[in-house]
Amino acid sequence: MKRILIVEDSATMRSLIGASLEAIDASVKIVEARSGFEALRLLPRESYDLVVTDINMPDINGLELASFMKGSAKYASIPLVIVSTEGSERDVEKGLGLGADAYLVKPFDPEALRQIVLDLLAVRPREC
Repeated sequence: MKRILIVEDSATMRSLIGASLEAIDASVKIVEARSGFEALRLLPRESYDLVVTDINMPDINGLELASFMKGSAKYASIPLVIVSTEGSERDVEKGLGLGADAYLVKPFDPEALRQIVLDLLAVRPREC
């Protein structure tokens, strides 16, 4: 089973992203966090195969979460996808520079998100 953590403060957007990713396969388990802070509490509780995060969130934003994850030996290998309304070239470069594997601008094409996730999950060996 592949575990995907969605970090997004908007309930509507969490549902949209979750529904998009559940369509990949019945063996995908979606875990949701309403903020970067909640994500930091959830990360050590179980292993995740991929994280999808927004940037603009209260307390810890998605860029801070990306920086933490990619700076941590324990979480650096987890693929990270940013899905954000922040779509300037500078924003995209900053997200990718912090270690995000992909960056999608909202509104996004659910099929594009599914393809990115499938590609990232295919290249990462499952760790136990």
